[in-house]
Amino acid sequence: MEEQLEHLRSVLARASERARRLVEHILQYGQVTTEELRDLYGYDHPPRAARDAKEAGIPLVSTRVKNAQGRWIAAYKLGDLSRIRRLTGRQTLPKRLKRVLSEQYGDKCHLCQAAFPLRLLQVDHRVPYEIAGDIADPMQHLGEFMLLCGSCNRAKSWSCEHCPNWQEDRKPEICRKCYWANPESYQHIGLRQLRRLDLVWTDAEIAVYERLVRKAQQSSQQLPDFVKSVLRRLTEE
Repeated sequence: MEEQLEHLRSVLARASERARRLVEHILQYGQVTTEELRDLYGYDHPPRAARDAKEAGIPLVSTRVKNAQGRWIAAYKLGDLSRIRRLTGRQTLPKRLKRVLSEQYGDKCHLCQAAFPLRLLQVDHRVPYEIAGDIADPMQHLGEFMLLCGSCNRAKSWSCEHCPNWQEDRKPEICRKCYWANPESYQHIGLRQLRRLDLVWTDAEIAVYERLVRKAQQSSQQLPDFVKSVLRRLTEE
């Protein structure tokens, strides 16, 4: 164990300040929550600190805990320290990459398809960096990236971290067949036989959403189950 901790310290010495603070907090208290990262260390986007640690090769496990108000929030703990990897450091993506992706795919999240101002979208590796590493010459391999909203990016990170392929095999070809890498055509979601449809209602469409909510309540169904039943009837006609 002491050897693993020493290895962890050597990796931390080359990591970002955000990653160091996150890991040092975990070592002292056992875990760190997104609230603590924000309130104690001033991180406006706490998951970024966790990503920094993961990109440095430090295994983290994401969990959910309740805060003082009873609301569920994310928390991070150290994973299997024997899986610490020595990474050379993640390359900085060209600033124009986001603009070019926007021109090609539009200012929308590639997963939920909701429109967002470009500043709120994040460039994401289709196959997680922790699995495939850096992409040589990103501007010549646009298909290796996509734009995601913050919510979908966090959902993808959560799912990927709990996927057996992430935890054990780390095979990029398995990731490429997953919804989180290729929502247009996929075979699994985190190695589970699932299919997913993300729907977002905006502006005038919200009235339709509210009618669906009322209809679902009248039929004593949860909204997703009600929408499925409506789609099932349509496809059976």
